[in-house]
Amino acid sequence: MAHKPQIKVPATYMRGGTSKGVFFRLQDLPKAAQVPGKARDDLLLRVIGSPDPYGKQIDGMGGATSSTSKTVILSASTRSGHDVDYLFGQVSIDKAFVDWSGNCGNLSAAVGAFAISGGLVAPGRVPRDGMAVVRIWQANIGKTIIAHIPMTDGEVQETGDFELDGVTFPAAEVQLEFMDPAAEEEGAGGAMFPTGRLVDDLEVPGVGTLKATMINAGIPTIFINADAIGYTGTELQEAINGDAAALAKFETIRAHGAVRMGLIKDVSEAATRQHTPKVAFVAAPAGYTASSGKPVQAGDIDLLVRALSMGKLHHAMMGTAAVAIGTAAAIPGTLVNLAAGGGEREAVRFGHPSGTLRVGAQATQQNGEWTVKKAIMSRSARVLMEGWVRVPAT
Repeated sequence: MAHKPQIKVPATYMRGGTSKGVFFRLQDLPKAAQVPGKARDDLLLRVIGSPDPYGKQIDGMGGATSSTSKTVILSASTRSGHDVDYLFGQVSIDKAFVDWSGNCGNLSAAVGAFAISGGLVAPGRVPRDGMAVVRIWQANIGKTIIAHIPMTDGEVQETGDFELDGVTFPAAEVQLEFMDPAAEEEGAGGAMFPTGRLVDDLEVPGVGTLKATMINAGIPTIFINADAIGYTGTELQEAINGDAAALAKFETIRAHGAVRMGLIKDVSEAATRQHTPKVAFVAAPAGYTASSGKPVQAGDIDLLVRALSMGKLHHAMMGTAAVAIGTAAAIPGTLVNLAAGGGEREAVRFGHPSGTLRVGAQATQQNGEWTVKKAIMSRSARVLMEGWVRVPAT
């Protein structure tokens, strides 16, 4: 019996923020995978090692968590005022499914570095020393991200002393600006608050009626109060991810919130849209011990936030959800703002399972509508491995 050989695809394995993913240049993909469709999805699934009924992704590059089951495709941008187009694919672990419905804010921190090293940014825009400003078009959601990438001797500087909770080792700081972050989601009319209200009564069968702030900023997110669902906001992953009933409850909340946000027409569609919206619960500041053993003092944070991604409590905080947190915190009256003490604010530091994170946003109200011009936060990124990934030919 003849056996087909494996094919080799140029790729780079990178950490961005508290996520990891496999990065590709569009031009390096097999021809059939250079356009959206089944061939592309099948390739990325095989690269990552999905679908895996064992949930381990042993036969691929994935790390068996939502934070490490990610892919990125980049190409030089033909869009005016931009350097690179960035497409993100969230790969399901146990299903044959790649979700293209949203961005990954953490991996956004690695896009600029990869684009420079991969020759996707015009040389004249990259200084030998200093800060390169990479203008990124986020193709999933149609938004601009500005990445500030440190350069030393003509190379991207990856090492440094910037510490990010959720990442073990320090690295160079990468500042990201998410421009006009209110997501223009299909069905939501481009509104930051698709229901027209800062707080809604969200009816969830089997759970009850919950106060909810549903916002399109960074990524569509449903915020609820921790105490309304029996939590304190200090929980770590094991308190929720080992509780099948709790996870089912959160998925039910997510599905009904997605309908209210206009992202889907029926709760049955939620299974085909796993990456968005996110569900997060908030609480007033309280002290706790982070997953690393580091103590977090109530006086060092403005509020507590825990968020779920791809059906599990995230080990830290998704970058896009951090944008949603910063945006909602800047708007008086949202549940996020109220948990932080209310009033006007341009930045918050929140506690998450791995520690703390600061995010800033400036909100203005015009003709009764809230707008945010940009949200800002710092992450770090590093190349872990580069060369080729191999996948069996089909």
